[in-house]
Amino acid sequence: MVREDAITAKSASYHKYIVKKKLIILLLVVAAVLMAFLSINAGAISISLRDVVATVLGSGDDRTLAVVKNIRLPRVITGMLAGAGLSVAGCIMQNNLRNPLASPMTLGIANAAAFGANVAIIVFGAGSILSTGLGEVQISNPYLVTILAFFFAILSTVLIIALARLKSFSPESIVLAGVALSSLFSAGTMMIQYFAADTVRVAAVIFWTFGDLGRASWREIWLLAALTLVSLGYFFLHRWDYNALDSGEETAKSLGVKVEKVRLGGMFVSSLITAVSVSFLGVIGFIGLVAPHMTRRIIGTDLRYLIPASAAMGGLLLLSADTISRVIISPQTLPIGAVTSFLGAPLFLYLLIRGYERK
Repeated sequence: MVREDAITAKSASYHKYIVKKKLIILLLVVAAVLMAFLSINAGAISISLRDVVATVLGSGDDRTLAVVKNIRLPRVITGMLAGAGLSVAGCIMQNNLRNPLASPMTLGIANAAAFGANVAIIVFGAGSILSTGLGEVQISNPYLVTILAFFFAILSTVLIIALARLKSFSPESIVLAGVALSSLFSAGTMMIQYFAADTVRVAAVIFWTFGDLGRASWREIWLLAALTLVSLGYFFLHRWDYNALDSGEETAKSLGVKVEKVRLGGMFVSSLITAVSVSFLGVIGFIGLVAPHMTRRIIGTDLRYLIPASAAMGGLLLLSADTISRVIISPQTLPIGAVTSFLGAPLFLYLLIRGYERK
């Protein structure tokens, strides 16, 4: 009888644990959706929340419909997808490498994409100035920039994975290899800019590096959505493997997990998400590093719940940063990459300090 009571108590406790995790995920999703409506509402042209809802449901006037459908809604959807993808990519990298500093930025993928953009804009002339008298910088061939940024981001990933397989690198060594490649691509970027004869092209590549959610059209959004959803599905299917990895390699192997295969597969898919996001939007820092840490604080380390929660948190953070970038000095827009770094750096330091105090 006592044993049955103990089992019942444990079952009730586990059920409460599950309900709590699901409730947190639901609250994060609701917060992200609310932020999406606020983001659509924010901007130089004032649109009430009621008009936003009516327009999204298809009953708004022509002017509001044009602004929402062609400008703000694509931007919001891009922010949610890119934020979710970058956040989960960072979450999986940190889990697979068992390193809290692992992220798309620290592994050199973002810098590799920036190098590709430099090659496209400066070497192949994919940047120009609009003839409006204001000297506005424009990317004249965004597809070339996207292709080369994507190519070099994937090249960086392939190099890291190849080194890991050929030399049997430890997770710590993989991170160090990423830092080395990041420095290499940064040096290449500086050299290209230093020897560039056309200052317009240098201005264009700096403009691209800032990051902008407004660059993606509906065509890019569909591609980003398909890739992000497939990748999230892949990660969720391997959630038990990642939970085993979180307990250590030996424990994972004893449970039948093919550690190297799972680790390299997770790294490649994470890098693929990052490469596509960065090549479309430019460099967006700290989302892949800060969002998983924030989510882990409130939901724990169980990957069954950490993966969807990280996706919601990433979308919420990136949408919040983009909304701030558009309203703080409206009608001008601040670079989203600068806003995420400015907000993310002190927040990450705070999380590190809190973690240190608890030890």
